[in-house]
Amino acid sequence: MVLRIVLGGLFVAMAAGQLVSFRQMPGILAAYGLISGAGAIALAVALIAGELVCGVWFLARPRSRARVPVWVFTGVAVVWALLAAQAYARGLTVANCGCFGRYLPQRLSWFVLVQDALLLLYAGLLLRGSAAAPVGAGSTRTRDGLRALRCRAGVQAEPPTPSRRSEEYR
Repeated sequence: MVLRIVLGGLFVAMAAGQLVSFRQMPGILAAYGLISGAGAIALAVALIAGELVCGVWFLARPRSRARVPVWVFTGVAVVWALLAAQAYARGLTVANCGCFGRYLPQRLSWFVLVQDALLLLYAGLLLRGSAAAPVGAGSTRTRDGLRALRCRAGVQAEPPTPSRRSEEYR
């Protein structure tokens, strides 16, 4: 839960910095050497939207096990990591990694790659933690288990039906 709150705050701050400096974001993303023009604008919109969605979700519902915001977080982390890794491998000079838009500029270096690797590690942890609960962990699929769930929910339970075995012994 604490990880979700910290990452939620981080991603909301990233999105806020990028939104405020939206006019510079396409240029910042173009410095990575993969896209420019309309592609850079589309990528900026997608990254900011993804950061806002998962950041706000993690802050508003830190105990949620929903997978969608976790997958959005993972997608955003993968995009930033791929941008940084390919630019670093090609020896490109990126003066501002763009994580917070024009604010808190950070030159692309091994340290940024470590930060991206940590985001990917956190994404893996979040994906593992958001996995669906196993069948035996509080939600059984048996008729009696469903009846118990209905009773807890206040739904009128249907009367028990006799099994074949109980009919054989009558």
